Amino acid sequence: MTPPLHAWAAFTLVAAGAQMLRNAAQHDLTRRIGAAGATFVRFLFGFPFALVFLPLVCLAAGELPPTPDGRALVLVAVAAAAQVLATALMLLAMREKSFVIATALTKTEAMQIAGLGLLLQGEAPGLALAAAATCATAGVMILSLPGIGLYAPRDERSTLRAVAWGLASASAFAVATVSFRDAILALEGASFVVVAAEILALGLTAQTLAILAWLVIADRATLLAVAREWRSSLGAGGLGAFATLFWFFAFALASAARVRTLGLVEVLFAQIAAHRLFSQRMIMREAAGVALILAGVALALR
Repeated sequence: MTPPLHAWAAFTLVAAGAQMLRNAAQHDLTRRIGAAGATFVRFLFGFPFALVFLPLVCLAAGELPPTPDGRALVLVAVAAAAQVLATALMLLAMREKSFVIATALTKTEAMQIAGLGLLLQGEAPGLALAAAATCATAGVMILSLPGIGLYAPRDERSTLRAVAWGLASASAFAVATVSFRDAILALEGASFVVVAAEILALGLTAQTLAILAWLVIADRATLLAVAREWRSSLGAGGLGAFATLFWFFAFALASAARVRTLGLVEVLFAQIAAHRLFSQRMIMREAAGVALILAGVALALR
């Protein structure tokens, strides 16, 4: 299957939009079942969707999924663990700060991915991509400055906690992204859509088994709370699995740094969501940050 030249960009935009909607759903769940419960929802309720996506994609492509080797399985395990940790840290940041700013903090991931991609995969970002990631990261840092959100908490310690959680989340997301992409590239013998769907199913299987074991042994109260919110959780899980599948489609066709830099349009989507859903308004400094992000996105598309 030979994809169109800019298919990676279309996949990235779809993934960013779906991820923003999933984050909004998890943000709402955090207030009802806590950060841990909302974190687990993404994986537990995304798992059945991943099992449905894989045969559908295989049927559409007319191919069977390849057998993963040991290297691919290790990479999936590392990526799966890092992604669970990153999601939990992101939700903690959202609890401390506004929805838009917490989302922006995690998007410093793009710069970290460029470094990890060079270190682990030998992918040196070109001048234009380096400038794009720098520009977009400057935009998210402006969005993350203390006291800029009209409805954000003014307590300085809360701001510092939000920054710490957000940056740590970005680091964990960077590890997950680079590891998942490496796993996708390690699989051969099928088209990129089948490989992406298979890695999604493997990752969510590992995450679901680990989370269920932990909840049964150590936190049955959270497991019951998640079960009670199954209707809301199903939507968040489905959106999460759908978003991840399209991220993986994009990773199969372009470098992780390029995909994640373009994916920063999610911050703009989050700004719109915050205005519509959470009655948060953009001020001048936030507008400047968004403008820098868009400039970075434009460079990435070049």
